[in-house]
Amino acid sequence: MSTHHPPTLNLTRTLIIGNSGSGKSWLAKRLAEQLQVPWIDLDLIHWISDEHSIPRPRAEALGMARVAASEQRWVIEGVYGWMVSELVEQATLLIWLCLEDEDCVNNIRLRESKRDDNDELLFALLEWAGRYRTREGSSGFVAHQRLFEGFDGSKLQLMDRAEVTAFVSTMEQTD
Repeated sequence: MSTHHPPTLNLTRTLIIGNSGSGKSWLAKRLAEQLQVPWIDLDLIHWISDEHSIPRPRAEALGMARVAASEQRWVIEGVYGWMVSELVEQATLLIWLCLEDEDCVNNIRLRESKRDDNDELLFALLEWAGRYRTREGSSGFVAHQRLFEGFDGSKLQLMDRAEVTAFVSTMEQTD
């Protein structure tokens, strides 16, 4: 009787990229709990305030991200390609949550359901998430694809919520 085991992935330093609303934080939190390692959300490094309106100076944010990545073990997640590209060398596994833009927008709507629909920041976030595949810059699909394709280590591309959930349950079984 042969049981199918997922290929052994080195989760020592797991880096998760993807659009806003793709489930990066959800996945990172579960992996970090399971592996008992720190979970670093790059939003908390990029933004000074909780409201996500005041970005930290770039050099300072990069410095903080590098310090976090210098630890022995971690799960780091974020949308910011300019920060991720500085950390990717230290990663042992790169996971790209490549969900459809529409799914990401719906996930944000669910996550932020307590917020007012007229909330300008929420509106801007929904609009931004809806343009993942077309937006320019280091936080868009093309930039993430380039990071993913250029990564020489173990990597995983998860295309929808079902694949993300399945991945988490295989991790829980190998515990």
